[in-house]
Amino acid sequence: MYAASIYTHIASAIALACCAVSTSPAIAADNYPSRPIRIITPAQPGGTTDYLARLLATRLTEVWKQQAIVDNRGSASGVNAAEITKNAAPDGYTLIILYHQHVVNAALIPNLPYHAINDFTPISQMTAAGTLLVVHPSHPAKSLADFVDWCKTTREAINFGSAGIGSGGHLAGELLKMMTGAKAQHIPYKGTGPAMIDLIAGHYHFTFSSPATAQSQVRAGKLRAIAVSAPKRLAALPDIPAMNEALPGFEFVGWYGVVGPARMAKPVVTKIHAETAAYVKTPEFLKRATADGAEAIGSDPETFRQMMLADMKKLAELVKRSGAKFN
Repeated sequence: MYAASIYTHIASAIALACCAVSTSPAIAADNYPSRPIRIITPAQPGGTTDYLARLLATRLTEVWKQQAIVDNRGSASGVNAAEITKNAAPDGYTLIILYHQHVVNAALIPNLPYHAINDFTPISQMTAAGTLLVVHPSHPAKSLADFVDWCKTTREAINFGSAGIGSGGHLAGELLKMMTGAKAQHIPYKGTGPAMIDLIAGHYHFTFSSPATAQSQVRAGKLRAIAVSAPKRLAALPDIPAMNEALPGFEFVGWYGVVGPARMAKPVVTKIHAETAAYVKTPEFLKRATADGAEAIGSDPETFRQMMLADMKKLAELVKRSGAKFN
């Protein structure tokens, strides 16, 4: 009887423990957030990742009545920021706004201190955006067809600039080289600002830049817009053709999304995703995204994960074929 009593107590304890484990995610989601949330951005203040982080932080603070704080960690092409996130507790209080550079790094940087997908929890893709191909106003190409023909036939040495090795502008330029056969030399700059200054000064031929950055220079007459790298024309720039209208198959689209450390509780992930997805569909966010040449997405966690995996594979092949690498 004594033994039976012991077994009964043990069974009860196990049952209570199992109950606690099974209900703890729900409890975590019900109580989340109960303290401030940190949103890391792998960029200095002022860029796209920074403003997306600040928009989301403002929204979450308003809705959840807990302060969301933006933590700028702009160095090492986002590796430091990603490593901080990877090592954070998977409790939903440390998030990061990642963009396509994150999966490019997997191909460019040997021995990354993390796996670009498996060491993280994709939560929701916020936006997708093509780049804007711009040239100096003195460039002989007046249209996309002219530009493609120039790439294929010019005998002069071609140079194109970008915000740095592995950036969207760099890889879009490499794709253009492969599809036209142009013998173009890449000039990497330390950021978009210096790259744009030198193009305006006429020091190289073209760049692919974010529409948000390049549009103001185009409107001021300092640059000429040739095409967008997205698969179709942008709502904000309906008169600018897509690259594939003259170069079928050309497509380069960047993305931005909310990510956390691996092993986050599903109910917490669901709660963050639901609020993010709802926010990116608001008129306020849609107006801002459209003006910047971006499309609001708000995908669910698994869809976002699969997109990241596919993009990592595609961009790894482009990096390999281009020979791009960090010095």
